[in-house]
Amino acid sequence: MSIIAERLQRVTPSQTVAITQKARELRAAGQDIISLSAGEPDFDTPDFIKEAAIRAIHVGETKYTEVAGTLVLRKAVAGWLNRDFGLDYTAEEVCISTGGKQVIYNTMAATLNAGDEVIIPAPAWVSYPDIVKLADGVPVLVQTAPENGFRMTADQLRAAITPKTKWLMLNSPSNPTGAVYREDDLRALTDVLLEHPHVWVLTDDMYAKLIYGSEAACTVVQVEPKLRERTVTMNGVSKAYAMTGWRIGVSAAPAAFTKQLVKLQGQSTSNTCSIAQAAALAAVTGPQDFIAEMVSVYKERRDLVVGMLNDAPGLSCMVPNGAFYAFPSVEGVLGKTTSKGIVLDSDEAFVTALLDETGVAAVHGSAFLTPGYFRVSYATSTELLREACTRIQNFCRSLV
Repeated sequence: MSIIAERLQRVTPSQTVAITQKARELRAAGQDIISLSAGEPDFDTPDFIKEAAIRAIHVGETKYTEVAGTLVLRKAVAGWLNRDFGLDYTAEEVCISTGGKQVIYNTMAATLNAGDEVIIPAPAWVSYPDIVKLADGVPVLVQTAPENGFRMTADQLRAAITPKTKWLMLNSPSNPTGAVYREDDLRALTDVLLEHPHVWVLTDDMYAKLIYGSEAACTVVQVEPKLRERTVTMNGVSKAYAMTGWRIGVSAAPAAFTKQLVKLQGQSTSNTCSIAQAAALAAVTGPQDFIAEMVSVYKERRDLVVGMLNDAPGLSCMVPNGAFYAFPSVEGVLGKTTSKGIVLDSDEAFVTALLDETGVAAVHGSAFLTPGYFRVSYATSTELLREACTRIQNFCRSLV
C-alpha cells in the first residue's frame, strides 16, 4: 500500500517551475542560457517598500498576526480595491494569504466536494486544474480561440455549465496569453452567470495593473454588482509591485465566506509573514507612479518580442493586451527537423530543442492546456529579449 494519498497522484508538478529550474541548473553549469520561462518581473521591489519591511523588523513587528492578516493591512487593501478597481469591500471581507496560489487553494478546498465541477477557460495557468483536483473537484476546460483573442464567449460558458458546476475561474489579464476581458466581454459572461445562481466566480486579477492602451482594468463585481455575493476576487502585490518573493495574495469576498477561508487558513499556514505584510501595506498605500513607468517598459518589450517572433519563419504571435507574456503558435514549424536531427512533433519538442540547441528557455503550450503554442515571458531586459528572439529566429530558419 502506498503511503502517498490518492489525491496527490492526480496532480503533476508545475511545469513552469520545472523548466525555470532546469534553466537555472544549466546556467550554473556554465551554459549560456536565457530564461523566458518565469512569470516574474525583473524589476526590483521599490525601495520605499523594502524600507517599510526593515522598519517593521526594527520596531518588533515579528510576531504572529491575525490569521487573516493585520487589521491595518486589511483596511488598506479594502481601500486599495476601492481606489484602483472600484470595488466596495470591508476589512472583514478581506483575507491576506501566502501568495495568490493560496487564495485559490483555500477557495477550492473550502468549497469543493468530490465531483464538483470548475469551469476553466484555456489556455490557462498551469496550477488551476491541479488545485481543483487536489480539492477533489473536476476541472472542465473550455478551449478559447485565437480569433476571439483567447477570451471565452457567453455561448461557451452557457454550454459548459451543468448542475454540478460550482465555480467559474476567470483570469484577466491572462497568463499565458495576455488576453484582457473588456467590459462588454465580462457583461456577456455575467449575464449568463445571473441565469445560474448555483455558480460562483473566482476572478484572478493578479495582472490587473499591467494593461496596455487606454482601457482600464475591470473585474466581475465591478461590471455586475449583483454577483458580489458569489464572487471571490483575488489580487496581490506580486506582479504590479515586483514583489513575487514576498508572497502576499489577497482575497475579497462576502464576510461569511471569508470567515470560512480564514478558518481553513488557520489550520494550515495561519498568518502570512508579518514583515511581508508590512511591505504590502507600504505598497498599496504608497507612491504608485512607478507602476506606469514599469508598464511603459513592458509595452516596449512586448512590441519588440511580438515583432521579432512574427518575423521567425513558422511562428505566429497575437499581440497581448496585458500581463507580460507572449503566446506564439508553432503550427508552422511542427513536423520539421532541427540541425541536430530532432523532429519537432509537438510544442514540447519545440521548446525542448530550443533550450538544448539555442539556450533559450520557454514553456510549451500544452502545459497551459493548449497544444501548438509556447509561452515566453518578456519580464526581462530588452537586451536579453533581443538576443533570445534572434536565437529563436535563427533556430526557425535552420529547420528543414
